[in-house]
Amino acid sequence: MDDLFAPSDVSWTPVSPKLAAVRRVSAAIMFGVLAVAGLLLLGMLLDWLYGVLAVVLVLLAYLWAWVLIGRNQRSWKYAEREDELLVSHGIMFRQLVVVPYGRMQFVDVAAGPLERSFGIATVELHTATPATDAKIPGLHPDEASRLRDRLSALGQAQAWGL
Repeated sequence: MDDLFAPSDVSWTPVSPKLAAVRRVSAAIMFGVLAVAGLLLLGMLLDWLYGVLAVVLVLLAYLWAWVLIGRNQRSWKYAEREDELLVSHGIMFRQLVVVPYGRMQFVDVAAGPLERSFGIATVELHTATPATDAKIPGLHPDEASRLRDRLSALGQAQAWGL
């Protein structure tokens, strides 16, 4: 079954571990806002003990998210073949996207403020069919630039043959 989502005839490249750090910081911000809101709302409406209980529950949820974020980051990988790009990710719900170079319409590189501060970027491939679009988060900016240029060149070269 593993060969279905990760063919062994290719050399897989993992994404940066900094992706987990970015996602953990983002989750900390979200869970922090949720904890403060729970503390204030429940504390003012019911009792401060319920507010503290809400904070403890949010903290436990964040700790669980911390573990899941790390596992998810380690599941992301990509491989370049002669005619296509493979992107695989997921632990519980695994996914393998195979994008033929000739079907690519354009390649995006994006980096939000948190990603830029951690030194990573995301490469996104767009095709005519949204189901075959692929995204590779957590790439070093140099690798994202190299991949963007390579995929654009291969896409243009192979599109001429259609």
